[in-house]
Amino acid sequence: MHADVAIHYTPMHIHKSLRIQVPDLRYIDCKIDFSIDTFNAVVQLCKSLGIRHPEELSLCYPLEPSHLKQNYQNLKEAKKLKSTQAPDTNTFIAATRGSSNSLDRSIACPATPPPPRSLSATPVASAQNGTLRRYGGHIQSTQSDGSSDGGYCGTPPRAASMDALDSLADLSLADSPLEPDSQSRESLLTPKSLMERARMNVGWLDSSLSIMEQYVREWDTLQLRFKFYSFFDLTPRAQDASRLNQMYQQARWQILNQEVHCTEEEMLLFAALQLQIELQTLAGGGVDANDGSGAGSATAPEDEIDAALSELQVQLEGGPPARADITHVPELAGYLKYRGKCRGNNCVFSRQRFTLRAYKRGWVSCRDGVLRIHSSRDAAARGDAPSYAVELRGAEVTPDAHPASGRYGIKLEIPSEDTMHEMWLKCENEEQYAEWVAACRLGSRGRSLADAAFGAEAAAVKTLLALQRPQPDAALHQHSVPHLDHLQPDNYLAPRFLKKLKSKFTQRVLESHANVKELPLLEAKLQYIKTWQNLPDYGQTLFVVRFMGHRKDEIISIANNRIMRLDPNTGDHIKTWRFSTMKAWNVNWEIKHMMVQFEEGNIIFSVQSADCKVVHEFIGGYIFLSMRSKDANQTLDEELFHKLTGGWT
Repeated sequence: MHADVAIHYTPMHIHKSLRIQVPDLRYIDCKIDFSIDTFNAVVQLCKSLGIRHPEELSLCYPLEPSHLKQNYQNLKEAKKLKSTQAPDTNTFIAATRGSSNSLDRSIACPATPPPPRSLSATPVASAQNGTLRRYGGHIQSTQSDGSSDGGYCGTPPRAASMDALDSLADLSLADSPLEPDSQSRESLLTPKSLMERARMNVGWLDSSLSIMEQYVREWDTLQLRFKFYSFFDLTPRAQDASRLNQMYQQARWQILNQEVHCTEEEMLLFAALQLQIELQTLAGGGVDANDGSGAGSATAPEDEIDAALSELQVQLEGGPPARADITHVPELAGYLKYRGKCRGNNCVFSRQRFTLRAYKRGWVSCRDGVLRIHSSRDAAARGDAPSYAVELRGAEVTPDAHPASGRYGIKLEIPSEDTMHEMWLKCENEEQYAEWVAACRLGSRGRSLADAAFGAEAAAVKTLLALQRPQPDAALHQHSVPHLDHLQPDNYLAPRFLKKLKSKFTQRVLESHANVKELPLLEAKLQYIKTWQNLPDYGQTLFVVRFMGHRKDEIISIANNRIMRLDPNTGDHIKTWRFSTMKAWNVNWEIKHMMVQFEEGNIIFSVQSADCKVVHEFIGGYIFLSMRSKDANQTLDEELFHKLTGGWT
């Protein structure tokens, strides 16, 4: 212990009050164990909130706009400086109970009173928004003026049984207010560049350390968010309503704040799905009424065991076999337009440089994960060598469809030794587009067209395209839909679409809403999540890094199965490393350098926009999540999680 050490004294009880902001931007005051590691604290919190699979979530510090302007490697140091302010030991605190201000009673609160919680710092939704306070399993509503007896010291109020209050909390998280309070909305950050988006990941808490060790103090505010974009067992079941709703809310705010980009057609589909969710909520049918599980439903609810057996039967049976000869290797072929460009000097796919700038029509075939381009169908039939041959394994596949204008393109970024080569395919119609997207995605994972997932992948693409196709005629008959008079474009559109779509917003949303108007509440939320998962930027967690031997800051992206090196200006993929080829990852804690070992070589970098432990935890966390099984009786292996994410052996 040195002279500059600050000692923080705390009462012996380890459960302390925290203000937690959940993904739908509401706040919950709850008691959390400060002595256990953050991973365990999140598990306990999610259990009390009725959110399954807590390993997908974590806690993070709230960020301010200034945090996006420069790199911060550690927000804990800022918290440390703030928390080392000496408490006021000279101020007399009058006792509210006991005899003559004596000390013949236990002290139920810290010597320093809780910090004032101004509405600007920690906005609290009104009682109409259903904000709840939870104290060790008990909940207390916040008053409309933002005040309550939540700042008390002593025994928490007990107004009802734990079971009743837990069910109330679950219902609250399963249905959110249509609009958050204005101060919560204003606190959201909108990144204006990839660099700013990368700096948003500085706030994650270390899952291996306790909350107390990370300079979090009683009544501080933390955010509960989905951290890992590898969601397990997404089904529209009533018992999963809280998880689906909070996942939908996080997806919604990511899209509206432009953390994830989408096309105009996709934006209108998101707006239509959001409108459908709001209409279902306003209809008074929460989860039960809209999904046929209420007591007054005309159809009796299925027994849970029967439902599980039915789901298992569908998964095991699959679709009918597409071919009788299992020795036949399927091939997808057709006339497509293609073009490409390359970076670097050694951009050769076959016999020629792949440097086409304009689209050229050719006979394109895909077999065994290899894309071959011939000048004509006859040339391919004769067995002529292809003009170009592209290995799809490890490629980045980005669909680029615009159904309203009839444009269907696929962007391929092909890995090479030191860079990525870009290639575009242009399809003639929707049917062809769906098949080629499915083929390219399977090829990028190292799977052939014989895989049973090919048909399902193509069908999913067709379904998404059908939802994006506007229905002008159907929209004319929907002006009687309630809630239309209160539609505000700001609540449905990302800022970059407002100028173009604001004047005709209602009509365009109704045209898209005609495709989803029959969806019940949970189905609509699940479709929103699935559409979000199909976006090119989905699931990419960015960090500003500096590779060894380089002086410039660069960006890496960590997804559920790969690490990508991105161009900071355009976002193009420069290099991709798959987890399937990764041998080890570790940190040199003395110099804060991260080394990831792959079969094709090692990469070493220092993290500029966060602690290197955060990057280490993301990689280990995704490896951990990939090891989950569909066994309903599986238990959460906390020891394995810490072994993969803790940074030590």
